[in-house]
Amino acid sequence: MSDMVYRFPAPGPEPMVTDLEGWTKIEGNPTMRTWVQHSSLDGSVISGTWAATTGTWHTVYKFYEFVHLIEGQITITPEGGEPVTLRPGDGFVVEPGFKGTWKIEAPVKKHFCIKLK
Repeated sequence: MSDMVYRFPAPGPEPMVTDLEGWTKIEGNPTMRTWVQHSSLDGSVISGTWAATTGTWHTVYKFYEFVHLIEGQITITPEGGEPVTLRPGDGFVVEPGFKGTWKIEAPVKKHFCIKLK
């Protein structure tokens, strides 16, 4: 049964460094690093670690994402909605179809889980 529980290793040395699909820089020159550390057996879910520097992206979400913020501060503002400020220890969900901004106010590290199917 140990293959049914997966402990994340430390993020490896080779992250994906391109901006994610649907993310467009709109303020500053933020950068991101993404480590996909696990995929479900059927390929429908990925999880890992994401880090970003300060600045703002406009984002469009195709998939459901659960996040646990480890470091930093983010203010997420849905188009036409109220801003939500998130700090270390916060857990949150972004639903598919979300459109709005992610303002990275202090360098961020988060764990994520994304449902692809």
